[in-house]
Amino acid sequence: MRALVAALLAVMLAMPAGAADDPTSGDDAGGTWYLALGDSLAAGYQPVGREEDDHRTRASYPDQLWLMARQHYPNLQLNNLACPGANTETIRLDHPRCTYEHGSQLDEALWFIGEHRDELAFITIDIGFNDFDCESMECLAPGIKGVGQRLPSILAELQAAAPDVPIVGMNIYDPFLTMWLDEETRDLARQSVMAMQFINGALMVAYEDAGIPVADVAAAFDIDDWDTLVPMADHGDVPRNLALLCERTWLCHPPPLGPDRHPNALGFRVMAEAFATELGLDPVGVELGAG
Repeated sequence: MRALVAALLAVMLAMPAGAADDPTSGDDAGGTWYLALGDSLAAGYQPVGREEDDHRTRASYPDQLWLMARQHYPNLQLNNLACPGANTETIRLDHPRCTYEHGSQLDEALWFIGEHRDELAFITIDIGFNDFDCESMECLAPGIKGVGQRLPSILAELQAAAPDVPIVGMNIYDPFLTMWLDEETRDLARQSVMAMQFINGALMVAYEDAGIPVADVAAAFDIDDWDTLVPMADHGDVPRNLALLCERTWLCHPPPLGPDRHPNALGFRVMAEAFATELGLDPVGVELGAG
C-alpha cells in the first residue's frame, strides 16, 4: 500500500519544473539560494514525468530537500541545474538534453555561484553513476577510473568558486537487486551489491579527499541487508534490500511505467533525508512531495 501511495503521489507531481508554485520564483531580496547539480536523479526523472520535459518531476530530491531546508532558511530558493544523462565528462560539455546560457552545466553553476556567492546556503551534487554506461562488470573498471580522474577536478572548481559554502555529494542504491527475483540470477544480484560497493567507494574517495560529506543513500536503501526477510506481494518473503528497492523505485512496477530504475516520490524523499542529515536539517513535519 505504501508503494502505491508513493506512486500516486508521483503521478500528481508529474509536472515540468517551473510549473505552478515554482520554488525559484518570487522576490529574492535578502534571500538565500540552494544550488543543485547532477543527473536524472537530481532532475527528478520518473516514468510518469512529461515526455516533453524529459520526464522531470517536482518530486526530485532537491525539490524535497528544498522544502525541508525552508524551515531553516525561510526565503530559500532552488536553482536546479541537473541534466538527465549527465556524467563526469558531459557535466563540462554542451549536452543534447539540456541547454545552459553559459555553456555546460558546470559552467552555468560557476557563473551562478559568481552572481550569488554571498547568498548561497548550500550546494548538492550527484554525478558519476552514468559513467557506468552498461549493465555488465566490464564497465566497472573504466567507470571507476573515469570517476577518479574527473570528479576531483569538478569538486575543486566548485570549492574554489564557493569556498565557504557547504557542498554535499551522494552515493547510490543498487538498481540490480531485482535479479534476485529470478532464481537463476540470484548470485548475480549478490555480485551487484559488491559492484556497487566499488562504485560507491570510488565516489567516497573523491568526496572525502575534497573534505565533502556524502549523503549515504546506499545505507538509506539498506543495500547490504540480505538477512532480514520481509513479505512482498506475489513473491513471498524477500530480502529487505530488495523490498526497499521495489518500494522506493519503479523497478518492480509493471509496464508501461516499469521496470524503471529511477526513484518514485518516496525514494526521492529518502534521498532528500540523507542529504538533510549531512546538512543538519530536520525533515520532520515536511509532507512527502509537498509544494
